[in-house]
Order: sequence, then structure tokens, then C-alpha cells
Amino acid sequence: MANSPLLAPLRRLRRNAVVLAGCATLGYLLLPNLVVLLFSFNDPAGRFNYQWRAFSTDAWTDPCGVADMCGSLGLSLRIAVLATLIATAFGTLAAFALARYRFRGGGLANALIFLPMAMPEVVMAASLGTLFLNMRVGFGFTTILIAHVMFCLSFVIVAVKARVMSMDPRLEEAARDLYAGPVQTFWRVTLPLAAPGIAAGAMLSFALSFDDFIITQFNAGSSTVTFPMFVWGAAQRGVPVQVNVIGSAMFVIAVAIVLGGRLTANRRRKS
Repeated sequence: MANSPLLAPLRRLRRNAVVLAGCATLGYLLLPNLVVLLFSFNDPAGRFNYQWRAFSTDAWTDPCGVADMCGSLGLSLRIAVLATLIATAFGTLAAFALARYRFRGGGLANALIFLPMAMPEVVMAASLGTLFLNMRVGFGFTTILIAHVMFCLSFVIVAVKARVMSMDPRLEEAARDLYAGPVQTFWRVTLPLAAPGIAAGAMLSFALSFDDFIITQFNAGSSTVTFPMFVWGAAQRGVPVQVNVIGSAMFVIAVAIVLGGRLTANRRRKS
């Protein structure tokens, strides 16, 4: 009975239960992206792109066919790139300071880092809006950039700090024993070891900044429209197919970057 052929599939299922559960979870997470990709090739009959009608590549050949959409997309990309660069630079420095040094108030600083991550976005958005109003700062590109850098910093610090704390300090000590100076040790040893955490924090910052709506809505003013704000406004009268095209393109680019990084890491490990 123990060797019954009927029990073999059950044993295989039990051995691969974790893999199957992981694949099912990944498929569940990717399903909305696949739907967006599918409907980017749709030719809807009306204003709403909710039902499949016919295959068409018109939206892909003319992604800027909707007025003001590419302008808002360019604005979101500029803000996301600048916010990522600023947040990654300052967040990396803060992560090294918190992970490598002990100073008065360090425990409080570590606790405060998680506040922007745990705080509801609408609370942060209203607080920043009140701050800018009291300081009489005009709403627009600058206020959006400051707000995005503020909430991206925490994610960069957490990602880089986790990487720095897992680094083996003996590698840097070995570099110094081999007469490498502080600058050479940093560029040749420390920075390459911390690079995965820095890259993860930068990618997370870019995605959060590009995707943000609530904080941007409170701090954008009346004349500045980012891509998420454009999509929200377009949803009131029908989302154009070009929105699916932009979303699909961003998804494909993100997957390509992740796969490229994974392949590069595998090559380096084998070599």
C-alpha cells in the first residue's frame, strides 16, 4: 500500500507544494499586469476600455494620441528620476551612518525612519500641504519633488542599511591590509558590495515616485498634472487605450531590468 501508484502524485505534490504555492502567488500578482497588456491591443467601441472588442495596434503606433497625456508622462518621469537620484544619494549616506556608527539619538533616528512608511499617505500629504501653505511656497514641480524625496528616503535607507549590515567587514579590513587607501577601499570594495542594496532602493524609489497619486494631488497645485493624476481625471470620462500602452511599456521595462540584473549577477558568480 505504501508503494501504491495512486500515492505517487500525492507525494510529488507534497514535495513541490512550496514551489506550486509560490508560482500561484506570482501568477496572482502578475494577472492585473497581463490584463493591462492584453487590453493595450484592444479597439474599444466607446470611451471605456473594459470589454474586449477587436485586436488593434493603433494605440501602440500612436501612444501620444491623447492630448496632454505624454506631457504628464514626461513630467512624472522627470520627477521620478530626480527624486530617485536625490533620495538614493542622501539615503545611502544616512544608511551607512546608521549602520556603521553609534551616536547619541541613533535609536530614535532608526525609529523615525519608519514613520513615513507606516504613516497613511493622506496624513503625510495633508501635512506637507499645510507646511507649504504656511511657508507660502507656490505649489508645482518643486513641491512635488520635495514631497517625493521625503517619502522615498525611508525606503532607500531601509534597503541600503539592510545590505550594509550584512556586509562582511573583514573584506574592507583585508583591502586596508593590502595598503588600499580609504577612497580606493570605498570604490573597489565597499561600494560594489553595497551596490545591490543601493540599486534596490533606487528602483523602489522610482516606482513609488512615478506611481504616487495621493501625496502628489495634495501638493501639485492646479496647473501641474502628473501621469497618475491624468489617469484619475481621464477615468471620469473613459480611460484611453494609450494608458494601457504606457503601463504595459513600464511593466516590460521593469521586468527587463530585473532579468538583466539577474543574468549579470549569475555570470559574475560563475566567473
